[in-house]
Amino acid sequence: MSDQKEVVFISKSSKYQKVQSEDGFMFFKDGNELKNQEGGRIELSEFNRLLRDEINNYIHPFDNVVVLAGAGASIVSKEDGSPDLLYGHTIKMISIEVLKELKNEDLYSIEQLSKYCRYSVPIEVADKEGEMKYNEKFNLEDFLSKVVTFEEFIDEDTGIDLEKYVSSKNKILQIIRNKTSYDYNKNKHKHGALIKTLSNLHKSPNRLTIVTTNYDTLFEEAANYLNFTVFDGFSFDSNPKFDADLFDWSLVKPIASVRSEKMEFKKSTVNLLKIHGSLTWKKSDDNIARVSKEDNDVPIMIFPSSNKYTHSYEKPYFELFSKFQEYIKRTNTLLITTGFSFSDNHIAKMITQAIKTTSSLTVLITDHTIDAEDKCSNWKELERLMNNGYRIAFLKGTVDSDLVEYFGDRKYDN
Repeated sequence: MSDQKEVVFISKSSKYQKVQSEDGFMFFKDGNELKNQEGGRIELSEFNRLLRDEINNYIHPFDNVVVLAGAGASIVSKEDGSPDLLYGHTIKMISIEVLKELKNEDLYSIEQLSKYCRYSVPIEVADKEGEMKYNEKFNLEDFLSKVVTFEEFIDEDTGIDLEKYVSSKNKILQIIRNKTSYDYNKNKHKHGALIKTLSNLHKSPNRLTIVTTNYDTLFEEAANYLNFTVFDGFSFDSNPKFDADLFDWSLVKPIASVRSEKMEFKKSTVNLLKIHGSLTWKKSDDNIARVSKEDNDVPIMIFPSSNKYTHSYEKPYFELFSKFQEYIKRTNTLLITTGFSFSDNHIAKMITQAIKTTSSLTVLITDHTIDAEDKCSNWKELERLMNNGYRIAFLKGTVDSDLVEYFGDRKYDN
């Protein structure tokens, strides 16, 4: 068995590695093996402590903390490391389900839809033995964006059955809705722990901001379980409607025992920006309403193409993307990404631009693997910027596993 090397953390100044060999683990920092006081190998617990200290020094102190959570943030793993189908689905898993369901003769297949809307990346490719395998380069959101856009160009001259085409599109949307409509489980999900821990990294009146591309309701349900007040851009009345100005408000009360105009800010609050829509969003006249996902047959979701972002300029997406840009460009801000692959060019370019133009922005990118060989060009661009001196670091960790354990050793009085 050859040694298996794994990079666990890397920044411009530090690199932590874990190496597994036949006789156990060895741990390295900057190429040098870490030893205990007796000169022997350190244990995993000691390595994790050293790594936690390194990370805590990197992420403290900041005035503002922003978390960008992608699809990977919703995954719960079983003991064997595979995703638990009861609690989350990767885009790959949803894509494979779409591939299977669209083989119904009453619907157009993915191959047919791709041909019609000119999406050039096949969902399956032949391996060395000639067997058809899932193509990791296939992007379901990219594909669906083209499907939705092409629908308005279908007429009698195209020779396409519009009713069948729309049914096929709606089937994909239904699968996405069904596969992301899971509930928060405090015994399985660690979203609550992430909210509590990161909310302790800065002082009031600033509050943690969570930006997510996910349609599910895990973050808001976790916050509600913790009795956090969620500012998601919707009003606080019985029929919540979207109003971006609400992000600029805070919950305060006067300090009764002090004869002054000082106010006390409510500590347990969090911003939530769902920049790709939500299972709980519904069109209501000329506005967007928030309803229970159980009562929402047609949730509002967008599927941004790498080339066209028409929907991003519509309400409420324009307001939410603008807020995201505003938050990461504030002075002394920490941006943490988790479960986000950076394959979405729109968001990736926004972040790299903020890094280049906001000198006080610090970025910590976390994922289940930080090996750049498996990553897209946007990820590699971030590595290049890190090597050029920008404050960017990469950490192997997920919401589901050990990410929260690396944060929160220090607390600030709010």
